[in-house]
Amino acid sequence: MADAEGLDLLHTQMEFSGCKIALLSDDKLLTILRDNISSIPWPNMWELPGGGREDEETPFECVQREVFEELGLKLEEADILWAREYQGMLDPDKTSIFIVGTITQEDFASIAFGDEGQAYQMMDVSQFLADEKVIPQLQDRLSDYLEVRV
Repeated sequence: MADAEGLDLLHTQMEFSGCKIALLSDDKLLTILRDNISSIPWPNMWELPGGGREDEETPFECVQREVFEELGLKLEEADILWAREYQGMLDPDKTSIFIVGTITQEDFASIAFGDEGQAYQMMDVSQFLADEKVIPQLQDRLSDYLEVRV
């Protein structure tokens, strides 16, 4: 099922600005409500876990660290289904990595929510793709994955 080419990206030493991950459990995914601060991009919108690259991190190291910081979850490589490069959401001259993985109900129940964002929830994929309070680029990227997967 895994897109082997995409998964090679996970350990590539490359220039990229950051990662986002769609963590799926059946037909739901883990979403985070951004802080409602006018100085940040997309305030009070739903988004996915992830963030900026630090130092020489690979995409997997970056997303693993971000998921731990934001949710207290230890992401394993076996949880990853798909990865693809995209244009950066904040800086179009940079590359960002969009990753899709799985989360269990046990993982969700054990989340220790960090200090970024107002709330988190499991949202129906259909709602995520349609809701105007979701960052549009993330809707597009998840749609790409769903089209490939079918």
